[in-house]
Amino acid sequence: MLNNSSRYSKIIKEEALRLGFMQCGISQAVFLEEEAPRLEKWLHQNHHGKMSYMENHFDKRLDPRLLVDDAKSVISLTLNYFPQDRQVDENAPKISKYAYGTDYHLVIKDKLFQLLEFIREHIGEVSGRAFVDSAPVLDRAWAKKSGIGWVGKNSNIISKKSGSFFFLAELIVDLDLEYDHPFTTDHCGTCTKCMDACPTEAILSPYIIDAKKCISYLTIELKEEIPATFRDKMDNWMFGCDICQDVCPWNRFSVPHAEPLFKPKENLLEMKKEDWLDITDEVFKTIFKNSAVKRTKFKGLTRNIEFIKKTS
Repeated sequence: MLNNSSRYSKIIKEEALRLGFMQCGISQAVFLEEEAPRLEKWLHQNHHGKMSYMENHFDKRLDPRLLVDDAKSVISLTLNYFPQDRQVDENAPKISKYAYGTDYHLVIKDKLFQLLEFIREHIGEVSGRAFVDSAPVLDRAWAKKSGIGWVGKNSNIISKKSGSFFFLAELIVDLDLEYDHPFTTDHCGTCTKCMDACPTEAILSPYIIDAKKCISYLTIELKEEIPATFRDKMDNWMFGCDICQDVCPWNRFSVPHAEPLFKPKENLLEMKKEDWLDITDEVFKTIFKNSAVKRTKFKGLTRNIEFIKKTS
């Protein structure tokens, strides 16, 4: 007979899968001792660039009990975003696959709230918070701790079952649950394809990323002009970058997602190079309504297009 924590974990995982999440793992809400010195060193070496928010709430990033009173468990979830289709024009400026459809923050938050409501209905008065890439939570550390996958050399969580084209999210709750075994094996082995393929050499060494050199950072996070040193190294990316994932052998296991809201925006994949070069603010607002691309704003996207146009 299952004890309460086992039974609760079982029904939570079943509901998570029913809601469309790909994986669900659970770990104990404790201080992340291993990650503390790594994060401190990464910040001290200024690998976070202009992302000053990474310096904020250092203690909260390492201890979920500072985010949720009396937190007991971290429920880690993944949501597949690997698309069925790609951009038609191979010469068109490129958009990262995760941004083809509706902003993932909106999609995942809704699912997390549904899951939290399910927990309250079927288990009782549970206090908790939902997190999707917008709060001081070390998603990858918790995903590894909950058995979802290992941290690859490109610093992404990789799953043996499904590769790495998925989003990470968490529910932190004050409920004792049955905890999964952490992922302790690194299945990257001697492979360095992600490191070798990065045109800006942003992967300084296995697991260490200099964000200042990352194409995703340059096209999204960086609000000032892109340094001229990257002029011929952007590989035609105008929003985000998928290179280190595209070359990863584990992504041969990626399968197209089944989330209707991640379906590409109408006409997005059909836009030709000339369409992007001539894009107007009106077209931008239409094609990227409720899209993650809105984060860079029209000004930022056209800045990126202008930058890569000079080398394409």
